[in-house]
Amino acid sequence: MDADVFPNLFLFRDLIPEQLKLLHPLFIPCEFTTDTVLFEQGDPAENLFAVVSGEVVVNFKPDDGPTITVARVQPGSIVGWSAALGRRRYTSSALCTTCTQLLRVRGDDLRHLCVQHPDTGLLLLDRLATVIAERLHSTHDLVLSLLQLGLTATVEKNGG
Repeated sequence: MDADVFPNLFLFRDLIPEQLKLLHPLFIPCEFTTDTVLFEQGDPAENLFAVVSGEVVVNFKPDDGPTITVARVQPGSIVGWSAALGRRRYTSSALCTTCTQLLRVRGDDLRHLCVQHPDTGLLLLDRLATVIAERLHSTHDLVLSLLQLGLTATVEKNGG
């Protein structure tokens, strides 16, 4: 995978060459085949992934219901942000739906960089916050839709 992919990804867009030079050694290129599970819900949250090509589906399994697809992560976005936030466990699972190229970074390494280089760290945290906010907004709409569907089904079943 070519190092020139960095400037094309939202996480790294508009960073200066010195900042990119700090990040390059931390982000390891990796490739996964279709149907590869990156992590399961409840696994230790170790890595953040930037999607270079392909697609990763993020699924959440509530204790009392079926699995919900909460996101289809496309090139340029990220998955596994629990690791970047220092959470102990992933709150969802992630599955590659196609042959997928990723950049992987250990959450510990990313947090260490943020402490050692606060200007770069602040930019990365801002980008992560943007991605998380967008994902949570779309998840909110999905959950609302599922709740409405469940409520309608329950009312129809009970003759209301």
